[in-house]
Amino acid sequence: MTILICGIKNCDTMKKAFNWLDAHNIAYEFHDYKKDGLNEDAFALAVQQHGWDVAINRRGTSWRKLSDEQKADVDDAKALTLAQENPSLVKRPLCVKDGESLLGFSEDAFSAFMT
Repeated sequence: MTILICGIKNCDTMKKAFNWLDAHNIAYEFHDYKKDGLNEDAFALAVQQHGWDVAINRRGTSWRKLSDEQKADVDDAKALTLAQENPSLVKRPLCVKDGESLLGFSEDAFSAFMT
């Protein structure tokens, strides 16, 4: 079983997630938004399981840089379009394992999700 972890390599939260996975000897595949763009399947799963408003980080600078028009009337389809145009909007890390997704990092959540 390999974990898919999506995000941006230099993100501090991603570094915490990588360190946790490495410390627990958990194999993972990294999908880098900067090199590979959005992983649409992983994002769609996260939106389905958690909602677009959780999958998109609305507290980050990428969201704040969007125009009011872009932020208006967001639904699942519009969230996908926004994330395709700017993958930095997606909450990090986005992890997928066995058809389940996890957004963000906390040691407790990672421990429960990964085991």
